[in-house]
Amino acid sequence: MRLPIAVLALLGTAAVPAAESLSAVQARMDKSAAEFSTLTAKIKKVSYTAVIKDSSTESGTFMIKKLKANDVRVRMEIDKPDPRSSAITRKKYEIFLPKINTVQEYDLTQYGKLVDQFLLLGFGAPVKEITKIYDMAVTGTDTIEGRQTTRVELRPKPANVKEHLKLVEIWIPMNDGNPIQQKFLQPSGDYTLSTYTDVKINPLLKDADVQLTLPKNVKREKPGK
Repeated sequence: MRLPIAVLALLGTAAVPAAESLSAVQARMDKSAAEFSTLTAKIKKVSYTAVIKDSSTESGTFMIKKLKANDVRVRMEIDKPDPRSSAITRKKYEIFLPKINTVQEYDLTQYGKLVDQFLLLGFGAPVKEITKIYDMAVTGTDTIEGRQTTRVELRPKPANVKEHLKLVEIWIPMNDGNPIQQKFLQPSGDYTLSTYTDVKINPLLKDADVQLTLPKNVKREKPGK
């Protein structure tokens, strides 16, 4: 015996959680931001290049430490496919390439405010700071790594941010205020999609844990100079 179409439609609707209100997800984000100091997680990062319609996937570990409002430190260790380390502050971006024992260093001093605006989309930022730069909207619900999430769209308002970002999407779990997935879409159509698993909030992290660990004989390069 087949179920009537109306019954199937009702069951299908019931299986999909309704999107929560923007104010509800913002309240959860603010609560998590107030309590946030550090985070560690496993990361899977997909990078898509629009002009050649190709993507690549990397995986590794991710660490972040919030020293104060405008001082956030990030370190990422990529294990596969090509090992490398990177660290970022509002003044400097470093990439260590172990195969050639070289650190590439980029001076971000003149982009400090812009870097802050990007780091706001990570963790520990109150909604009032995010909404100074981005318009926020709830656009749906998705299941990410087995967790029900609310998808939030962020559209940049300042022209200097729009030059680099067309749209950002973050996925906030229904039982947490920290994102477990982020998508950064550039005006060119290129994007990066980062998914976080095995997330630990406020583990003990020393300042050295969010800095690169380098051999004594490492070479340094400053590309573009």
